[in-house]
Amino acid sequence: MLPLPFEFDPQLIRRLDRSGPRYTSYPTADRFTPEFGPDQYRTRATDGEADGNAVREQRALSIYVHLPFCRTLCFYCACNKIATRNPAKARQYLDYLHREIGMQAELLARRQTPYRVAQMHWGGGTPTFYDSPELSRLFDALRSHFEFADDGEFSIEVDPRTVDPAGIAALRTMGFNRISLGVQDFDAEVQRAVNRVQSETRTLAVMDAARQQGFASVNVDLIYGLPKQTPLTFRQTLDRIIAANPDRVAVYNYAHLPARFKSQRRIRDSDIPAPEVKLQLLGLAVTHLRAAGYVYIGMDHFARENDALAVAQREGRLQRNFQGYSTHADCDLLALGVSAIGQIGPTYSQNHRELDDYYRAIDRGQFPVARGMTLARDDLMRRAVIQRLMCDFALSKRYIESSYLIDFNNYFSHELQELESLARTGLLELDAHQITVTPKGRMLVRNICMVFDTYLRQTQTLDKFSRVI
Repeated sequence: MLPLPFEFDPQLIRRLDRSGPRYTSYPTADRFTPEFGPDQYRTRATDGEADGNAVREQRALSIYVHLPFCRTLCFYCACNKIATRNPAKARQYLDYLHREIGMQAELLARRQTPYRVAQMHWGGGTPTFYDSPELSRLFDALRSHFEFADDGEFSIEVDPRTVDPAGIAALRTMGFNRISLGVQDFDAEVQRAVNRVQSETRTLAVMDAARQQGFASVNVDLIYGLPKQTPLTFRQTLDRIIAANPDRVAVYNYAHLPARFKSQRRIRDSDIPAPEVKLQLLGLAVTHLRAAGYVYIGMDHFARENDALAVAQREGRLQRNFQGYSTHADCDLLALGVSAIGQIGPTYSQNHRELDDYYRAIDRGQFPVARGMTLARDDLMRRAVIQRLMCDFALSKRYIESSYLIDFNNYFSHELQELESLARTGLLELDAHQITVTPKGRMLVRNICMVFDTYLRQTQTLDKFSRVI
């Protein structure tokens, strides 16, 4: 199958750009409530005590591990991170994380349907804040508590400033087979403006080491819209990244929200590119990556045609979860660490965001769940609709009808009326059987998904979200 067609239409983007959710989940995390806490999580995470006489077919599990520490603070960052140079503070966190792993493993072992880990991702913060022996002990602890699939995808985020080729070799020996490097921008003035001065030479050396060690996929993260960025400097960064030939490139939109993220107050508003310039930066990324043979996966992700993400999309197996696009369908997601978000069955749960709250819960023998929710039938149905639109850029009405025993046109009559308006703008095509996102509507697929978001219809509060572009 050929990659899905795609067009960059700056006029349409300019006209329809608005704030909205990224739909790494539906409902979105702002809908979680503290009424869903440790007790609710414990009940929902198990499907009853294991019956020794039952047939125990294994279910795929994805694990996310949040390691929040960084040596320095990047001003643009909106992640839940802790800047410190105190190794004792970071080691204390590992002690508690090991305890949480044991608690979660004991709970999930009671399920009638046992798990095998098919996917794992370590993010932060900076996972490579820790040295190789500490990371290896953490990986070994997870292996001792869970069964890992031989063909699983195990990835880690890396700050090239904190790791060298020997460290990359150690990560591969542990069992990681995919790696993601934060770059953002190579321009020196931009790096100084965001407090992330990073050597291009060292970054490329880390990428080369990952290839030499046999990592199956190397991803690079870039950000457009950073302070001091210009089309000329960003084009130079793109040229250097493309020459390095990563398997995947994520090009994120910098959302300047200083009222929400304290570190962003260190960035001067006057240094932020104007909206028209920001659109030019996005256009450069799209044009250059496509010319270099990268396929547009969706949102802000591009991949080589033979990369697992591109293959999964062509085969209709692409999924979206809290880490972005994923190749593994129908995985539960176990969240480990402060602020981590998981999904077990028809539930979402998020751990405490503050270290002290996280530690206190574990000291009490409680799961460190601060909030979450159990999805209703309508939530599950709308989630399925949004998933397919985000991943396939198309939705079969019959698929939803057969899965949820509804009449699609009747159930979503109001939404279909709104979609008619978007169809007139050129974002999508409607017929009796399917909703199809047009090639030029794919960068604005969030606009289409928002039509199906019943919570937005109830509150219409979009200022908390980043802009679509």
